[in-house]
Amino acid sequence: MTERTLEVKLKSGLQARQAALFVQEANRFSSDIYLEKGTRKVNAKSIMGIMSLAIGRGVEVTLSADGHDEEEAVEALSGIIEDEN
Repeated sequence: MTERTLEVKLKSGLQARQAALFVQEANRFSSDIYLEKGTRKVNAKSIMGIMSLAIGRGVEVTLSADGHDEEEAVEALSGIIEDEN
């Protein structure tokens, strides 16, 4: 399992459009991928799960993946979360 704690740097947080792009990217990987905020942990391949976390800019989240492409998944998805655009 690969895990990384990140600060969300997206201007509007991980909402609507950015959440959809995040989920689309997560679904490219075969690993099980999860995003955690506080005590809530959701499947990162689920748009409803991601939206339910209501992740805003500056929030700290933990991204984890388990599977044969876990390192690539965490690296790619971290790039989306930490993008300042």
